[in-house]
Amino acid sequence: MIAGDYAYGFWRYLSIAGALAIFLGAGAFIMATLPPRELVMATGAEGSANYELGIRYREILAKEGVKLQLQPTSGSLENLKYLRDPRSRVSVGFIQGGTTTGKEAPELESLGTIFYEPLWLFRRSEIGEGVQALRGRRLSIGAEGSGGRALALQIMQRTRIDSIVGEISGYAPQAAAEKLVAGDIDAAFIVTAWESPVVQSILNAKGIELSSAQRADAFVAIYPFLHKLVLPAGVIDLLANRPPADVVLLAPKASLVVRADLHSALQYVLLNAAAEIHSQPGIFQKAGEFPAAESIGIPLSQEAQRYYKTGRPFLQGYLPFWGATLVEKVVVVLLPLAALLFPVFKFLPQTYDWMMQLRIRRLYDEIRSIESEMNAGGRKIDVSALNAKLDLMDQRANQMQLPNVYASSLYTLRSHIDLVRTRLAAMA
Repeated sequence: MIAGDYAYGFWRYLSIAGALAIFLGAGAFIMATLPPRELVMATGAEGSANYELGIRYREILAKEGVKLQLQPTSGSLENLKYLRDPRSRVSVGFIQGGTTTGKEAPELESLGTIFYEPLWLFRRSEIGEGVQALRGRRLSIGAEGSGGRALALQIMQRTRIDSIVGEISGYAPQAAAEKLVAGDIDAAFIVTAWESPVVQSILNAKGIELSSAQRADAFVAIYPFLHKLVLPAGVIDLLANRPPADVVLLAPKASLVVRADLHSALQYVLLNAAAEIHSQPGIFQKAGEFPAAESIGIPLSQEAQRYYKTGRPFLQGYLPFWGATLVEKVVVVLLPLAALLFPVFKFLPQTYDWMMQLRIRRLYDEIRSIESEMNAGGRKIDVSALNAKLDLMDQRANQMQLPNVYASSLYTLRSHIDLVRTRLAAMA
C-alpha cells in the first residue's frame, strides 16, 4: 500500500503545484502588463505656453505616482517627429490641428482637443492693416519644426504674402517678440495660446499692434481645422480701450496625442489631468468646453471615447491609478481563472478514484467470468486451470499498490477470490 499512498500523495501535491504554477504565471502576467511609472511628454520650447502646460501635467501626474519627463521641442512638427519615433521614448505630446492625419501617422491616437492656439499677426504701429502693408517688410514666421511656421506658410501661400514681403525669418515666439519690439523685424506670425507669456507681453508692448485676420470665414471653409475667434475690443486694457475694435483671429485647436500602444491606465490619468487643467473658462472658451471628444486628423483612442461617454473608471475614483489598475487586472484575470480551475481540480480526485476503482473492478470481472464458467460447466470444468487463474488473481491482488483508503475494497476482493476458491474445491 505504501507505493499506492505515495502515488496518491504525488497526484495530490502535483495538483496543488499545478494550481500554484498557473496562478503564479497569471500573477507574473499581471505584473508585466501593469502600466509604467514614467512617461515622456513632448511640449514646446522652454518658457513657452505649451512647456508651462507640461509642468502642470507633471505636477498632477506626480500625485498619481507617475514621473513625467518633459521633452522641450521647437513645436508641433518636432513633437510629431518624436511621437512617431518609438526610440525617442516620447509617448504623449501636444499636436496642433492640421499637422497630420491618422493615415499619415497610424501609430498615434488622440485624447481629444484641449485648447485653441490662435495665429497672431503682430506688427509695428507704423505699418498699416492688410496684406499689402507687408510689402517689402521683414516678417518672422516661426522656427523650423514648429506648427506655427507650417500654418503661417499655408496662410502666406494662400494670400501670396510670400511673394511681396522683403525678408522672411524664422524666430521662435520669444525671440520674435524681442526682435519686433526692438525694431529688427516689422511683423511676426506667432501661434500660441492666449495665456502665453509671450502673447501677454507683446500685447502690452508700446509700438506694437495686433492685426485682424481678413476673410476669416473663407479660411475656415478652406481649412476645416481652423476656427474663427474674436478678441473683444478693450479686453487687453479697458481704460485705454485696447484693442480699439474687435480683432478676428484664426486658430487651430491643439490635441493631446499619444502613441497607440500607451497603456490604457496612463491614458485615463492624462485625461483626468487634461480635465483639471483645460476645463476652466477663458477668453476664447467656456467652462467645460475642453477637453473635447474631437478628432482633428488623428482618431480618438478607445479609452478617450469611453472617458467622454462614461467618465473615469470606477476604481480610479477611490484608488491611485496604479492600485486601481492592479485590482482591475486581478478581477479580470485571476477571478475567471479561479472559476475555470475550480471545477477542474475538483474533478481530479474523482478521476483518480475512478482509476483506482477500475483496477479493482477488472479483477471482479475476471471473478465473474470464472463463476460463469463454473455454472456452465458443472462437473466437467477444469478445476486445476481455474485454480491456477484464481491463484494468479490472488497474486495480482496482493501486488496491487493502492492507497490505504482502498484497503477495504481490496480486502473484499481477496475475500471473494477465497470464496470462489472454496466453492471450486467443493466441486472437485
